[in-house]
Amino acid sequence: MNATFEVLFVIAWLLAGLLSALWLARHGHSPLWIPIGLVLGPFFVLIALDRASRHPELVAGGPPDTPGRRSGPRVMVGHDGSAESQHALDMAVDIAAGRQGTVTLAEVLSYDDVVEGDSTPMIDTATRKLAEVTAQVNAVPAEYEVLVGPPGEALREFADKQNADLIVVGRHGRGLSERLLGSVSADLVAHSAVPVLVVEPHATRTENRPVAHS
Repeated sequence: MNATFEVLFVIAWLLAGLLSALWLARHGHSPLWIPIGLVLGPFFVLIALDRASRHPELVAGGPPDTPGRRSGPRVMVGHDGSAESQHALDMAVDIAAGRQGTVTLAEVLSYDDVVEGDSTPMIDTATRKLAEVTAQVNAVPAEYEVLVGPPGEALREFADKQNADLIVVGRHGRGLSERLLGSVSADLVAHSAVPVLVVEPHATRTENRPVAHS
């Protein structure tokens, strides 16, 4: 009887920590909290609740906006350096160029990559990479932003705040991280007030259409 109780206690301890850490990861924090959650068990619940109270932030951006340069739609594209996000950027540029619009590249970092009020290597690296990619966009005016928070929430919140007309994201493969932490594209489609275009990895231009509307 004692052995059964001990096993159930250990299972309950691990589940409490695991579920709290996964919930925290869905709210914009690093999955590296998962082993800590497993160790701390139910005590990790309070840590998760405290850390999950943060809201998405803009921590870096550029180049400076030029007043009056936008005569067409503003397209925000989620860009994390992957092949899928590059495909999404190509689609976003194509859409903006055909309508005299502009493109904003946005990468979303975890809260744990950022020290509040200070720059970090992760912010510096994301800023440098986005600046390099942005400089290669010649067909339309382009700028970039580094955000922190849950990816889906951060993209839709800042797209709405900045009066974007369309969010473009690439669809990633359904790996373990997506099953555990959730799909960014699914979050955007379900909750974004701004129209969303999910670009399939191997789809042609005519096969991609906005799938959510304000």
